[in-house]
Amino acid sequence: MTMLRFAAPLLLVAAAPAADPYLWLEDIEGPRALEQVKAWNAETAARLTQDPQYEKDRARAKAILDDEAQIAGPDIIVGDRVLNLWRDAKNPRGLWRAADLAGYTAGRPKWTTLIDVDALGKAEGQSWVWHGARCLEPDYTRCLVSLSPGGTDADTVREFDLSTQRFVDGGFVLPQSSQSAAWIDRDTLLVARDWGAGSLGRTGRPRIAKVWKRGMPLSAATTVYEQGPELTPIGVSAYVDATMRRPVVRAGKTFFDSDFLFRVPSGAFVKLPLPERADVVDVIDGRAIVRLNRAAAGQPAGALVAYPLDALDRGEAPRAEPVFSPSPTQAVEEVEATDGTLWVKVLDDVSGKLIALTRGADGRWAQRAIPLPANSTIHIVGASGKRDMAFATVEGMLTPPTLYSVSAQGPVAKVQSLPARFDAAQFDVTQRFATSRDGTKVPYFLVTKKGAKRPGPALIHAYGGFRNAQTPTYLTDQPYRAGPLALTFVERGGAYVLANLRGGGEYGPRWHEAGLREKRQNVFDDLHAVGDDLVRTGVATKKRIAISGRSNGGLLVGAAMQQRPDLYGAVIAGSPLEDMQRYTKMSAGALWIDEYGDPDKPADWAFMRKYSPYQNVKAGVRYPPVLFYLSTKDDRVHPGHARKLAALLKANGNTVYYNEYLEGGHSVGADHAEDARRAAMLQAFLTREIGVGK
Repeated sequence: MTMLRFAAPLLLVAAAPAADPYLWLEDIEGPRALEQVKAWNAETAARLTQDPQYEKDRARAKAILDDEAQIAGPDIIVGDRVLNLWRDAKNPRGLWRAADLAGYTAGRPKWTTLIDVDALGKAEGQSWVWHGARCLEPDYTRCLVSLSPGGTDADTVREFDLSTQRFVDGGFVLPQSSQSAAWIDRDTLLVARDWGAGSLGRTGRPRIAKVWKRGMPLSAATTVYEQGPELTPIGVSAYVDATMRRPVVRAGKTFFDSDFLFRVPSGAFVKLPLPERADVVDVIDGRAIVRLNRAAAGQPAGALVAYPLDALDRGEAPRAEPVFSPSPTQAVEEVEATDGTLWVKVLDDVSGKLIALTRGADGRWAQRAIPLPANSTIHIVGASGKRDMAFATVEGMLTPPTLYSVSAQGPVAKVQSLPARFDAAQFDVTQRFATSRDGTKVPYFLVTKKGAKRPGPALIHAYGGFRNAQTPTYLTDQPYRAGPLALTFVERGGAYVLANLRGGGEYGPRWHEAGLREKRQNVFDDLHAVGDDLVRTGVATKKRIAISGRSNGGLLVGAAMQQRPDLYGAVIAGSPLEDMQRYTKMSAGALWIDEYGDPDKPADWAFMRKYSPYQNVKAGVRYPPVLFYLSTKDDRVHPGHARKLAALLKANGNTVYYNEYLEGGHSVGADHAEDARRAAMLQAFLTREIGVGK
């Protein structure tokens, strides 16, 4: 990082008044704002990179992240081939490559490079970041490849020929936009994007879907769906089962409630009549599989039901058929369909289980539990429709990931297992439950080093929102986008905690709704309960507990540090929301009104005002030292959130560390080198502020 002296001293204020003195920091690429960012970056680098362990930690993190002993996940399965994006030290942006499915399943893949993303970016003068591909069955020769400049959500889409391994001359090209695209057939696309003035909604995301035919100018595309600018965005995709491709427009009414419009044989897009807040998760045997987020159709919230789509094709209203209902301790987290099997990953007290569902001639769905290791985190990472096969990874905090292939009736086969990166015998991992203020039992996972002195320092990572469950993964990949931070922290005597707060999806819709809008204080109380439980049980002491969160989790830790400065000793806030009074006016913020509330409505602002971090900095209170990390290129959560709270905290005499990366988008960090630097800086911050390793 370039070392710079501080810009002019910031104005001392105790809290953000009506006339926001730091509004200028919302100017993302403004010279004055960037000068301040560079100064903060330089100060943070000077303080943290001088730590005696910094360079060793950075090099170790980089080696772990670049290690070629990685799971080469089946990103897409196209007929008899597997497509994968591979990143390592030589290819930081990645190689998009293909291998034969049989060799891959046997654990002996022979890869052929299709696109070298680093070389492509160099040749085209762009800092390309891979955003994925969508390929057209049944021959799978043509794909729509998405590339983002610098990692923003907005990307470009270009047609690629797998047989020639080249972009198609004169093929489909969609210029940079917030957009989605799906094949209707080889010569027709369904597209939602920025079509020009007035075509985006209040969130800056698409609100119009069009059909675009090969050979026509993009301006000649035909509108098939349009919604008002006040609603949440639309997106397009396609579901494919053994019978046909079914293009779909997903039209957001709120963040958690959408209309699903399926293309019927006439070419029209017809709405599937679903209950409120239900989601289509896949299609199998001509049936849309729908997850209910509220009780409906005689089924409880969290259940799966099926809607026969042939009725929709005939102009009739399909009736729901029961498929699967989770128990009170379970939540359906992932669903993937192959030609004859519906694969369902459930959480059971935050432990993963994989179930295969098959529909009998009588219309009933039989279920079979797939024998994968218990007490693990499981993810469905790919599926082959015609072979009726799925791939799943299994891991734990002390158990490195293993990739399995599974079939509905056949055996479970190990495809690839990663070697251990550390001696697991030196650590203990347990699941505990803290009691929140209203009596709710809140689960958390605790990792400690055997023989380490207790009480000692602790690091709690949490999220608590948007139905996103936090599940335990291998320590070298915890917490999210912080590389092996959890491993080095525990090795040096700290206790690492992954907390499962309300607002997430660990127990299905009820767990999420318990943290929505005016109930958000439940989420903060859950975090405080975990921290207090660590103190009560002798794991840690007050002021030596660090809290970490990203995005919505950044809002969580921003509010928590203000509510309990007596409990926490350090705060890590990544890509955070912090100014809840203006969040709907910043980047994609208006998308999340359904989660947080609308600050322009007095009744909503009345409860949001109580926790919004930027509005709750109090004069004379010393808050825990906080480290913000984020990206200038983040077009999802505006960098102004972190910038403004950092400025206000510093002006009020608090200790602030700040690191803003130029690239990387909302995920922060465009490559492993940036991730490694961040991991080492975070460890140095924790060493400095709560004494881990001392």
